[in-house]
Amino acid sequence: MTDFAALLVADSGQPARTITLLDSAGMPAWLAAADDRARVAVDAAGFVGGAGEVVIVGGDAAGDWSVLVGVSDRLDPWALAAAAEKLPAGTYRLDAAPGPAAFGWLMAQHRFDRYRAAKAAAPKILLTSDASGIDAIVRLAEATALVRDLVDTPAGDMDPQALADAIKAEGDRFGAITTVIDGDALRTDFPAVHAVGRAAAVGPRLVDLTWGDPAHPRLTLVGKGVTFDSGGLDIKPASGMRLMKKDMGGAAHALALARLVMGANLPVRLRLIVPAVENAISGNAFRPGDVLMTRAGITVEIGNTDAEGRLILADALALAQEDEPALLLDMATLTGAARVALGPDLPALFTHDDALAAALLAGGVAAYDQLWRMPLWAPYADMLKSGIADIDNSGEGGFAGCITAALFLDRFVSPATSWAHIDLFAWNPAAKPGRPKGGAATGLRAMWSMILTRFAIDDFGTPSY
Repeated sequence: MTDFAALLVADSGQPARTITLLDSAGMPAWLAAADDRARVAVDAAGFVGGAGEVVIVGGDAAGDWSVLVGVSDRLDPWALAAAAEKLPAGTYRLDAAPGPAAFGWLMAQHRFDRYRAAKAAAPKILLTSDASGIDAIVRLAEATALVRDLVDTPAGDMDPQALADAIKAEGDRFGAITTVIDGDALRTDFPAVHAVGRAAAVGPRLVDLTWGDPAHPRLTLVGKGVTFDSGGLDIKPASGMRLMKKDMGGAAHALALARLVMGANLPVRLRLIVPAVENAISGNAFRPGDVLMTRAGITVEIGNTDAEGRLILADALALAQEDEPALLLDMATLTGAARVALGPDLPALFTHDDALAAALLAGGVAAYDQLWRMPLWAPYADMLKSGIADIDNSGEGGFAGCITAALFLDRFVSPATSWAHIDLFAWNPAAKPGRPKGGAATGLRAMWSMILTRFAIDDFGTPSY
């Protein structure tokens, strides 16, 4: 893991290059005050204060130089990411406190290098006058990197057991208790999870982590942990299978959120539930037309074995409600339909709880990590009707796929539960400053912002992002 704490340091007057943030509106005033050398450098570089532009401006002495960085919004967490990628190693300070932009500075220097020869990259250190905010930003960067690294890890090294091990390792760091259920106990108590994962060489697991004072409000996080999705007997084409190592992205987000909660020592009773499976093909794979029993006692006819994520989440959600949490969030790379509707960057949010929806949306705006609320449109539940079971796992006709998937989950959640479902992508299809192509944390900062607002105690230092 990248040593983020070494990259964001309290400013005590150390020697450093100065970074000035400029937008296009501020350019005329800056140019009027600049000397000829600076104006020539800016003109030669074509710098106009656009977001992500970076130019080095020479000073009076040899080796004396400073930096201009174009921004559209100083509060954008990614405002410094391009500079952190482009500038040479060294120590830098802004002409003002970096605020949320320090997060992007850190993430721009993170690399997933498990499968490459290690390279000793010289650090680019950012000084900040807000020393009290360093720990919170570093924790957020560590959690974001955790999502990226888990999602980027190939399924050959991230099977259900490896995912369970990763969850336990995070829990152990904070004194959490982690239970892993597999084998006959899983078949009996979580029959849908077992059915989906039983065909794989590494069998399914249900991972259950608890942390915190039982007297505190109960916060339960559920993450879809499909470590690879072939589609099962309704097999995906090669193009649809290529990125399916990321189908445990919901579990990665839930674990990262749990890490943030534990690291901040929030006054909650945290529970993290991850059903971990590989949806594989073999002689004992579950079949189209099968009827599965679930932990909730609801029977499901299998219309499509490639709609497996909702099956394992059904069992996990049933377990999650048994201790009546104050808040229940589930995260899943659940449907391609959500991506068709909203693209890769914008997770779909489903909830009946208007106050929870407003809090999550506000958290997304505050953290520059927005969600988009989609309807749990009750009439579409007719698309999930089965002729022989309580419900079908795949909607007829292909319409409203992310809505019918959310309605399937809704069948397993009590109306009394404050619950939200986030259908996310967990992947950057194209690189952006601070966000390489590959595993991505989408919606993580939005959910964390909401949780901080909801559960932080009066003397907890809430970060500005």
